[in-house]
Amino acid sequence: MIKLNIKEMPQWRKNLYVLAFGDFVSGTGFSMSLPFLPLFISQMAHFTNVQLTFYSGLAYAIAFVSQAIVSPLWGKLADRTGRKPMILRSAFGMCITGFLCGLAHNIWILIFWRFVYGCFSGYNSNSQALVASEVPSDQGGKAMGILTTGRVGGQLIGPIIGGMIAGVWGYRMTFYLFGIIMFIAGILALVFVKEEFTPHEVAKNASRKEKSALAQVNSLPIVIAMFITAMLVNAVTKSINPVISLFVRQLLHGHGSVSVVSGIITALPGFATIMAAHRLGDLGDRIGARKVLVAGLIFSGCVFFATSWVGNVYTLGICRFLIGISDAALLPLAQTVLMNNAPDAVVSRVFSYMQSFQAIGSIIGPMLGSVIAGHFSYPDVFVMTAILAAINLLIVLISFKMGNNKKNA
Repeated sequence: MIKLNIKEMPQWRKNLYVLAFGDFVSGTGFSMSLPFLPLFISQMAHFTNVQLTFYSGLAYAIAFVSQAIVSPLWGKLADRTGRKPMILRSAFGMCITGFLCGLAHNIWILIFWRFVYGCFSGYNSNSQALVASEVPSDQGGKAMGILTTGRVGGQLIGPIIGGMIAGVWGYRMTFYLFGIIMFIAGILALVFVKEEFTPHEVAKNASRKEKSALAQVNSLPIVIAMFITAMLVNAVTKSINPVISLFVRQLLHGHGSVSVVSGIITALPGFATIMAAHRLGDLGDRIGARKVLVAGLIFSGCVFFATSWVGNVYTLGICRFLIGISDAALLPLAQTVLMNNAPDAVVSRVFSYMQSFQAIGSIIGPMLGSVIAGHFSYPDVFVMTAILAAINLLIVLISFKMGNNKKNA
């Protein structure tokens, strides 16, 4: 019998597994309350449908706005003090704000705490930065795939747990439970994550360019392209969310349960990503992250375009599952490319910039999807995402051609 000797396991691998579990926990907590946010808000006052829609959208988006603003500041601090302190800051900060969101009895207080919550986010980006600074270069893709698997797995199981909790104890309990499990994630990181961090001093008389994180990366065009990729992947993934249930209702023609079928189809990409992320990450380590990333973009564009032609929920489900596979080839591999192009002295800032771009994508994606669906049709949303995937592919190809250090990618 083969026994796993934890004591002989390299510290970077221990960190990886603990942080992957932490990503799973944070993903679970984050997604546990969001599906029920409009229902929670509806209990605060007698809102009209227009007011409820507006406040729900504002409460959802405000966290991503603050996240996009403050992430680079936390990343800069992480490169000075270490990534572990930033992981603890994020875990315990989200623990407190999660509880405070549950205590809110006024819509503006809830929106305020959602804004503060976004300011404390960054568990995922700092866990990526810590692992990226320690993992052997030939296993970076697989490591990023494992972290993605943890995060996506949590986002899948979160609504299920949240639904059961809300059904028994009410919507507020989902926020309280989020606070509790983020506290657990913080304790696990405090006890088990070890970081050998040496601050990289910058001379006081250094020029502004020398102090800039982007000035120190190996290939700026490639890094910028990865930021844009992170933004567009999040945008196209979330652009479908506001209209997916309406599209399902149209395809069912009044037959069957719209809510059940919509839930299954919404979850399918996540299941596919869990199954494929670490395998595609490992493939990227063997043949090059660039090849897998480009293939993923081509594949996603083709699947999005094919989705615009679906005529029933079965083919829609197949297409959504395939999109999950393409997602597994995009963000983890983009993170791997960043890891290979960012020196250790600035890796936290680089990953925090990526988180800011992801947050921007999370804001503009649903807005674009809603506008396209409202003025044209539901299938046209998928045409729009296919065009964005094609633009993304063009940007990535140009960036790799411009980059002076293709070997590192």
